[in-house]
Amino acid sequence: MHAYNVVRFRVKPGMEQAFIDGQRADTAPFQGFEGGALIKTGDRTYCFIGIWENFERIVAARPAMIGMLDKVRSTLEDQGSGLGLTDPVSGEAVIEYPPSA
Repeated sequence: MHAYNVVRFRVKPGMEQAFIDGQRADTAPFQGFEGGALIKTGDRTYCFIGIWENFERIVAARPAMIGMLDKVRSTLEDQGSGLGLTDPVSGEAVIEYPPSA
């Protein structure tokens, strides 16, 4: 089964386009990355969801993903409650659903 990484962001006021442009500009290829999406979830809030071949590929890509984050770090707002600028989680799928017919 695949592995997934999910990262929540809150963007500083007036910085949304810079954040989106920064995400779009840096699409370095990662081994085992099978696709993903940046989703607007609310007022200045976003979520990235990535699909990976397996969890080991996520682990191997973490240094480069942190490098990508460093390029947009100035556009992000602290999420509070000890979360910092991002709220990342990742893991292996336990159930995967096929597309609807």
